[in-house]
Amino acid sequence: MLIHPWDAPTDDAEWQEWLAAHDFGQLAVNGAAGEPPWVQPLHFAYDPVRREAVTHLARPNPLWSALEDRPTVLLSVVDDYTFIPGPWQAAEGQPPEHGVPTSFYAAVQLVCTAHVVDNPEAKAALLQRQTTHFQPDGGSAPVVAGAAPYGRQLSGIRGLRLEVREVRAKFKYGGKRSPSVQHRTAERLAERGGPGDAAARRHQRRRLAANGGASSSAGQGTTGQG
Repeated sequence: MLIHPWDAPTDDAEWQEWLAAHDFGQLAVNGAAGEPPWVQPLHFAYDPVRREAVTHLARPNPLWSALEDRPTVLLSVVDDYTFIPGPWQAAEGQPPEHGVPTSFYAAVQLVCTAHVVDNPEAKAALLQRQTTHFQPDGGSAPVVAGAAPYGRQLSGIRGLRLEVREVRAKFKYGGKRSPSVQHRTAERLAERGGPGDAAARRHQRRRLAANGGASSSAGQGTTGQG
């Protein structure tokens, strides 16, 4: 993933806070020579203190042999994306039809070493971590190896502990454009109000302000929402 300086996170907190609210991604595992990689959509729970993500997959999943042979994997998360028409990005004094269309999006990629978890007690603990993450208010019975209701089902899955070795993060929201063009784009996003537009607009305005490009009109727009 190409990351220009104007698309890079302002600090680690930016991508960490974003990732905390985005816990569904795609796990990419290298295939054998001459074969395509395996790409598995999945939910995961990321722990910034332990610097690891945990998840699980069904035992019949075909990626296990590839993963065990090549444990270096990539967990990719992309969201808050939208399409930006070319005229929105035309520079001051430039004809609108000369503007360049682009995509806005946020992305975090975790380069990890995968550790397969097969021990029943360790799998139960891993599943309990996931359950606690996704159901903080409870509502499900504890996951305990050998105990009802989930103990008998543990043999049908394998756990995955993804040890994070490198983080690549990108917030592509027109950071190379002038403040006036960015404000114009924010106004157009508010007017259009399509899927992903509100989130993209928040990111753009937040990053513009963080980079010192905010003006007195930064908080204004058709909807007035941030």
